[in-house]
Amino acid sequence: MTCLNEAFKKYTDEVTFSRIKKMDSVSMMWEHCIKEYSDLVAIEDGGNKYTYSEVEKLTSQLRTSIVASTQKENARVGILSTNSIEFVKAFIAITTLGYTAVVLPPQLDEKTIYGCTMKFGMDALVYEEALEEKLNVIKAANPGFELINSKGAEVNGTNWVKVDAKTPCCIMFTGGTTGRSKGALLSNQAVMSGTVNGCYGYKEVFNQRYLLVLPFSHVFGLIRNLMTSLYTGSDLYICKNNKDMFKDVAVFRPTILVMVPALAEMALNLSKKFGKNMLGDDLQCIICGAAHVAPYLIKEYDAIGVTLLPGYGLTESANLVSGNPEALTKPSSVGIPYSDQELRIVDGELWIKGVNMMDGYIGEDENPYEDGYFKTGDLARIDEDGFLYITGRIKEIIVLPNGENISPAEVEAKFDELSFVQASQVFEFVLESGQHVLALEIVPRMTEVVKLSVEDPKTYMLEELQKKNETLPSYQRVNKMFIRENDFDRTPSMKIKRYTQPIEAKDR
Repeated sequence: MTCLNEAFKKYTDEVTFSRIKKMDSVSMMWEHCIKEYSDLVAIEDGGNKYTYSEVEKLTSQLRTSIVASTQKENARVGILSTNSIEFVKAFIAITTLGYTAVVLPPQLDEKTIYGCTMKFGMDALVYEEALEEKLNVIKAANPGFELINSKGAEVNGTNWVKVDAKTPCCIMFTGGTTGRSKGALLSNQAVMSGTVNGCYGYKEVFNQRYLLVLPFSHVFGLIRNLMTSLYTGSDLYICKNNKDMFKDVAVFRPTILVMVPALAEMALNLSKKFGKNMLGDDLQCIICGAAHVAPYLIKEYDAIGVTLLPGYGLTESANLVSGNPEALTKPSSVGIPYSDQELRIVDGELWIKGVNMMDGYIGEDENPYEDGYFKTGDLARIDEDGFLYITGRIKEIIVLPNGENISPAEVEAKFDELSFVQASQVFEFVLESGQHVLALEIVPRMTEVVKLSVEDPKTYMLEELQKKNETLPSYQRVNKMFIRENDFDRTPSMKIKRYTQPIEAKDR
């Protein structure tokens, strides 16, 4: 399947669609931003507002420090920073010099940070002053290593340079196809492909107000939140602490939010509890991804006047592979694949080739490519209208003793259609007899449970789950059902941590 962005044309007006132009590099984009949006506010951080021209002035001074410290072409320069103007300066400074930014999650410990400088061949590291204590191991083990304070100095600035599309842009942490952390190398054309694709599929694109709640060290936060915001001349307000998110919403009044489903669920529950939209009356659109998006969220946000659009992407694909502009009519789909990609489904697995794909993992032997296609590890299908569906992960397949191969995500999606199911997990269960069967565990959505006009909500839910169970093919039906009193354990990106071993009856 070859993908074209013309499929998204009908979701915005012709003038807006015509303004969405491909860019070869971050330098090319940044030059465009300074020319078009110079006096507009680009970043709001800690009570300070920075226009595009002011961000460039600060960035140009940091470029001077970076050039003086590296003194080489094609340098790899690390970034250790929280979500802040300091990160924005560092990322733009490094990439518009034609260097490669190695984006480090700020929660890494000091030994791991030192290890990353070695593994990824860094020539220098730009750090936020508040995180300087995390550099003690580097200072002791490699005292000659160049460490650059992101505050920069009052020096003459250095301009951006012209950068080729295929020049490496950044290295991002990812679990890859095997689940072990590694660094994915993304080119400028890959990053810009993701940035521009973030403009498709919704009506109001340019000059928006974005609130940042995702980490810049995650590809979703970096590309869809920061880069697309900058590209569109929008104002990005950096939420310093997610506990203050709703206070920041009240002050900033965002028009677009980029969120993971768990955060969207929390905001929706608070809206229901307090009888108003906790994300503000100006909010038009939520871009939701990084985990399964329940159809319930799409429907309920629509009821309060907010369009929630699910999508699909990987770190290795510079985040964006597809976006769903028809979420109400196709709520289980992750949408239409973006342009400049070729998609194949081989034995149920999604393979992708395109300019958005990474150049490889740095310092790893793993090769997830075959015939030029990246093997995602995701199970997928494409319907007759060209919409993509992700039905599970190959590594999560449950093989029962009878030989049946079960994708738990595919079965969970069926139960998630019930409004009282907030989260679910299908897993292998060992009965007291020793027989291996499928089991289901759910987290109830309490805002829906309280609406049930029944004497025994738990019995009612189990009965409704069983009714749904009976609609499934016999090989997908679960034999045991459990209702949790609390949420599943989750990863830092809010994905459910799956059980890695069969659960035995004696443990339930």
